[in-house]
Amino acid sequence: MWVITVFEQNTFRIFEYDNKDEAVQALKSFNNQAILSQFV
Repeated sequence: MWVITVFEQNTFRIFEYDNKDEAVQALKSFNNQAILSQFV
């Protein structure tokens, strides 16, 4: 599972993805305010 954590002011949002390609595509839309992590 791949997780994107998006940071906004005083909070954050988490999005889960089943595959890396899908997560990388989504990450491109978050303007340097997010990180991509892999959960094992």
